[in-house]
Amino acid sequence: MKHSYRTNTITMSTKSKLSVSPKLPWYVRLFVSTMSFGVDICRRSNFTVNRTLIKLFDLKSSASDNPLNGVKSSDIVVDSSCDLWFRLYTPTHARDCESPTFPLILFFHGGGFAFMAPNSKPYDAFCRRLVGELSAIVISVNYRLSPEHRFPTQYEDGVKVLKFIDDMNYWAEGLNANLKQCFIAGDSAGGNLAHHVAVKANQHKFRNLRVIGIIAIQPFFGGEERTEAEIQLEGAPFISRERTDWMWKAFLPEGSDRDHPAANFFGPNGEDISGVEYPATIVFVGGFDPLKDWQKRYYEGLKKSGKEAYLVEYPNAIHTFYYYPQLPETSLFMKEIGDFMQKQQQRLLSSET
Repeated sequence: MKHSYRTNTITMSTKSKLSVSPKLPWYVRLFVSTMSFGVDICRRSNFTVNRTLIKLFDLKSSASDNPLNGVKSSDIVVDSSCDLWFRLYTPTHARDCESPTFPLILFFHGGGFAFMAPNSKPYDAFCRRLVGELSAIVISVNYRLSPEHRFPTQYEDGVKVLKFIDDMNYWAEGLNANLKQCFIAGDSAGGNLAHHVAVKANQHKFRNLRVIGIIAIQPFFGGEERTEAEIQLEGAPFISRERTDWMWKAFLPEGSDRDHPAANFFGPNGEDISGVEYPATIVFVGGFDPLKDWQKRYYEGLKKSGKEAYLVEYPNAIHTFYYYPQLPETSLFMKEIGDFMQKQQQRLLSSET
């Protein structure tokens, strides 16, 4: 099957350059305003977070063994000593294809490394949609948050979960997951995590697990330079320079700047991954996301390193547009992910025959 990926460059008119947000439904504007306000009042000037206050804005959903829209969920502990766990989402229907097993998506949530969790309502709903629309099993990781836990804790947590999953018989007997068809996905800071975890995973030899794709959803990268998008889209929904600067300061090692390779992987202090086995990657970018220039540089860095990479742009998408299934971009987004996954699965099957 032939797949196509949109890689066109978006040209904005002078009039649209002056706009920092597309027209959004009222409920989207309300949610964005509420969450932005909540994050801002919970961020302290000394780069700590008021964890008690944020609970008023970050509402939680419980796991449910009773199927909701054909999806059930449960929470699995990886390491109780550091509160490392994940929420497991499984479809209740059988696969409508020759293979009885489901591909596996390991998902890292966004939140600037400092906020949100797998049981946050937006992410619980999003992961359920991934399961339902992609016929996949989803594992959503509760990694430790900054500033209480700085770099590289989050990356180490991600690799630790991969190792845990590799020994599936230990924790999930009877789960119909195909560990040879594993995708690492993440949005925003989680997209950053997906990349770094994939790189670090090369240092470990897995017995059962094989990562065949990366799904980077508006990944959070940055640098000391102020890009055109960061300047022109100041005031866009969710993302501001002040907010993202605070996130990096709370996450990176003391004394580091934003050209640290955790933030600016292909920058002046970056790493060479040309010789690293790295899976095919699809990068999603929104036209009204101030981080879009950094996301495109990530895509370009992968291509220059000889990696298979695809860029999908939605001109009218804001940061976290996929939270809202009513937005037209969300259905296109789900189809693109499905096509990408199918292409990688077919390639794997062809190599095995």
